[in-house]
Amino acid sequence: MKILFVPVKTSFLTFETMADAKLTAGNILTEQNLILSKHLEREVIFDAYLPLHIAENATIGLLLINDGQDLPKMHFDHLLDGLIQSSQMEPLICIGIHCGEDRKMEYGTVSEKDYKGRGAKAPAYSRFIFEELLPIIRRKYKIEAFREKSFAGFSLGALSALDIVWNNPFEFSKAGLFSGSFWWRDKSYKDGYDDAVNRIMHKIIRNGKYAPWLKFFFECGALDETKDRNNNGIIDSIDDTLDLIDELKNKGYTDESIHYLELEDGHHDVYTWGRAFPEFLKWGWGKK
Repeated sequence: MKILFVPVKTSFLTFETMADAKLTAGNILTEQNLILSKHLEREVIFDAYLPLHIAENATIGLLLINDGQDLPKMHFDHLLDGLIQSSQMEPLICIGIHCGEDRKMEYGTVSEKDYKGRGAKAPAYSRFIFEELLPIIRRKYKIEAFREKSFAGFSLGALSALDIVWNNPFEFSKAGLFSGSFWWRDKSYKDGYDDAVNRIMHKIIRNGKYAPWLKFFFECGALDETKDRNNNGIIDSIDDTLDLIDELKNKGYTDESIHYLELEDGHHDVYTWGRAFPEFLKWGWGKK
């Protein structure tokens, strides 16, 4: 199948398929696409991973993934194909959204910038997702409604994914969060930072509303970093993640809704996230 620069115009954006669609391992079609986003004022590339041989009129889920430019490094097409063909998971459309040069401004929390002003474009990124990306996915792939939608991300992309899911619970069912940047804070350490009040995502969860259908998958590597700001023998990334899980449990979520994976030899890198991703997919879409 060859699709080269086929423009599709909607009322608010231009979409193009950028390159040849590629059939991977016989069962996954991958396609790279381009959106000229008005909200982000830049071109946005996204890769579509499309399982073939779906029964006619079957419903299918959608998984959006921040930092989609990293998915080819973990051979995501083969990973997805292997799980589907071995009947370890249900078919799923995955969309890898490439980050832009202004990643630290676009990935963040919609309600609040961090203490350095990072995340200022997070509201625009959220509008891009709902007003530009999702409509073009539905239009291009002729899917009026997905069975359910989920969002995943790595590091700062995980923070962004969780924030978008949490603030839009009627749009999503699950969040996949790998080495999440849950240290995101509104005050620097030297200016009187306090874990209990200055971590932004923890505060958002604490002040938010319980949506009982939401589910959360967290991954951390024991070698994600070496920093231990409270000197308790646990690195900050794990502390921040476990404290965030505690906030979710305080809202009413239980272990039925939360899955935590800690890799003893896991680093803050694509290789580690690629190792963890199959467990996320089987947890979220495993065949019963």
